[in-house]
Amino acid sequence: MNRKQKRLSIIAAGAVFLAAAAALVTSALREQIVFFNSPTDVLAQQLAPGTRVRLGGLVEEGSVERGENSTVTFQVTDTNASVKVRYVGILPDLFREGQGVVTEGIFSPEEGTFLADSVLAKHDENYMPKEVADSLKAQGVWQEGDPTPGVETQ
Repeated sequence: MNRKQKRLSIIAAGAVFLAAAAALVTSALREQIVFFNSPTDVLAQQLAPGTRVRLGGLVEEGSVERGENSTVTFQVTDTNASVKVRYVGILPDLFREGQGVVTEGIFSPEEGTFLADSVLAKHDENYMPKEVADSLKAQGVWQEGDPTPGVETQ
């Protein structure tokens, strides 16, 4: 084997090693990726028990109920469907009815409840998560510049 063939074989071995490493990293991260779902998506999908998902939409007016031990239940809606969410913990200061929210956790089909372990609320009066805004725009509910989608102003 001459120098040129040695060099090419080392480069080829390095490329194979890098491709294998990239494949391992990609497969490991695939299990950790959490996709956004609207309430309509969550109800339409047959999610396997224990599957982590992100649920986003608007907190339905009049749905927030505070229970014992920092337990809060509320409905998340995309105006087509609503999903009951149960969360144990302290909600963000900006959490309120009629505002955009993204929750992360698992959907329990037996109870019909989304068991959230984190709740993210909007951080200023014009913010809405991109996925939520895109979902509402696709349904024709929200237009650009509307500060509170789904809530009519007087």
